[in-house]
Amino acid sequence: MFHSIPQNMKDRMDYLSLIDQKDRNDGTPRLSRLRQIPEETGKFISLLFASSPEGKAIEIGTSAGYSTLWLSLAAKLLGRTVMTFELLEEKIVLAKATFKEAEVEDVVQLIEGDALENLKRYNNLSFCFIDCEKEIYSDVYELVVPRMVTGGIIVIDNIISHGDSLKDFIEKVLNDNRVDSVIVPIGKGELVCRII
Repeated sequence: MFHSIPQNMKDRMDYLSLIDQKDRNDGTPRLSRLRQIPEETGKFISLLFASSPEGKAIEIGTSAGYSTLWLSLAAKLLGRTVMTFELLEEKIVLAKATFKEAEVEDVVQLIEGDALENLKRYNNLSFCFIDCEKEIYSDVYELVVPRMVTGGIIVIDNIISHGDSLKDFIEKVLNDNRVDSVIVPIGKGELVCRII
């Protein structure tokens, strides 16, 4: 996957990384920033998706589509698609441009609107990456877990970087007897869960 990333995808990843870095340094308001994952986290979630069982793959929180590009590599490898959910219109516009320029529209389905409402329509999930507003992590998690297949993988971002504000949520997941889970110190901290 990583040895054959098309140049147009690399170019878009680099472009989004530049915007993300600028956003972090120039005082861009939090909701307007891309707030994307680092490259190492992108590779990590791509590997986990590639190792997931049969079923549907979803991402909660598209932003401009950087993490989705990493997931699209695994989708192409597996002959699957990834559904990604985004609420904010300005991010949807950026994500559509990302998917078009990187030529991944054949493996990426962008779902516009509130993930908490849209998720109720999907079952048979085998992979889920959660990187949305932290205030709804618990609600998203509770919607996703019963919709996952046995052996399915959930990855939740920002677990170390937002550890204080997510303390109760992290404790809940680590003690949830429906999943085996571990915190992985990569990027901003990933909570990885496997459905029992």
